[in-house]
Amino acid sequence: MEQREDVVVVGAGVIGLSCALALLEAGRGVRVVDAGRVGGGSSHGNCGTITPSHAPPLAAPGVVLRALRWMLTPDAPLYVPPRLDPMLWRWLWRFAGRCNAGDWRASALAKAALLQDSRVRLGDWIGRHGMDCGFVESGEDYVFRDGRAFEHGQRELGLLRELGIAVEVVDGAAYESLEPAMKPGVAGAIRFSGDAMLRPDRYVAELARVVRARGGRIDEDRPLHRVDACAAGLRLDTGAGELLARDAVVAAGAWSPRLATAIGVPALLQAMQPGKGYSITYSRPARVPRRPMVLRERAVCVTAWPDGFRLGSTMEFSGFDAKLNARRLAALERGAAEYLHEPVGAQVRERWCGWRPMSCDDIPIIGAVPGRRGLWLATGHGMMGMGMSAGTGQLLADLVSGTAPGIDPAPYRVERLA
Repeated sequence: MEQREDVVVVGAGVIGLSCALALLEAGRGVRVVDAGRVGGGSSHGNCGTITPSHAPPLAAPGVVLRALRWMLTPDAPLYVPPRLDPMLWRWLWRFAGRCNAGDWRASALAKAALLQDSRVRLGDWIGRHGMDCGFVESGEDYVFRDGRAFEHGQRELGLLRELGIAVEVVDGAAYESLEPAMKPGVAGAIRFSGDAMLRPDRYVAELARVVRARGGRIDEDRPLHRVDACAAGLRLDTGAGELLARDAVVAAGAWSPRLATAIGVPALLQAMQPGKGYSITYSRPARVPRRPMVLRERAVCVTAWPDGFRLGSTMEFSGFDAKLNARRLAALERGAAEYLHEPVGAQVRERWCGWRPMSCDDIPIIGAVPGRRGLWLATGHGMMGMGMSAGTGQLLADLVSGTAPGIDPAPYRVERLA
């Protein structure tokens, strides 16, 4: 039996649920469908940092050569296992074309606009809807043990300050006195006071609660098979029957390219790749960092909550390989041990991996699908999905509703992928 809906959102991760909440607040009716469970993708195991400071994109000058050197190092922070995968190599070719100063700056500007808008909106949502998710305006630190790396890391600060991001540079001795969790030998740190943190799994659960409380419906274990135009707007063939909708928003994260044919957007196949990330969650050690930090030489993110402790990050382009790579997990612990007196907790609560939706220019894909009336995309957020979620939801809702958006939608348009 056909079900008639106003807007169907495909994907119950942080992006899809944020779109649902913003659409509901705009007066639209919403039904969310997901092939799995609420927050079952990369929304679950990330480090929960909200970071306007992370505006500079992965596609930076020098990244390609560094990645090529690391291809024979399976525990490197950025790893591309050698394999025959034409789609991956086409994506890498497009990504490599963006690794220049001009495109790096353009991507940073686009990411910064969405990150900063989202940072403000997320705090508003959490307060207004009473979301219990451990949100703290904590700030975040980049920590260095190598002097040359510390010097190199400061090259981005001019642009960040231009973007209005508060930055403080601290020498090693001063930082060690500020942060007793660190081992001696810190070369220096870069501190960002505007960043924040939360428990990502709890935030997504709270988003789902608020969506339901405002009248939205969420169908788990309901995969999308196909979207076609029809007299009512769009016909969505799902694993639990057909849905008719005026509008549909595909916010399927890293799985979006797998829906490219089904939704009639073949450009997604070459524009996105799954970037596999890892995390380990522990019981809380006795001595933890006072604020989230990135151990820069090892690219390890460290987050401590009142009831837990997480090491995360790394980027691996190995398709949808679901194996937990013990060597890459161990690299997180080894990296933390170089910096922290207590790098792990007494108990391991979860070892996790998940896929980030990496676009070829490291800019999210948000907007209407050309030639497909009523079909919208909200995907490609890379490592910044949590931090860009509220801003993405509001931008998407404004576009669907025909309201003037708070930020310029042009950098995120689907047309750029052609």
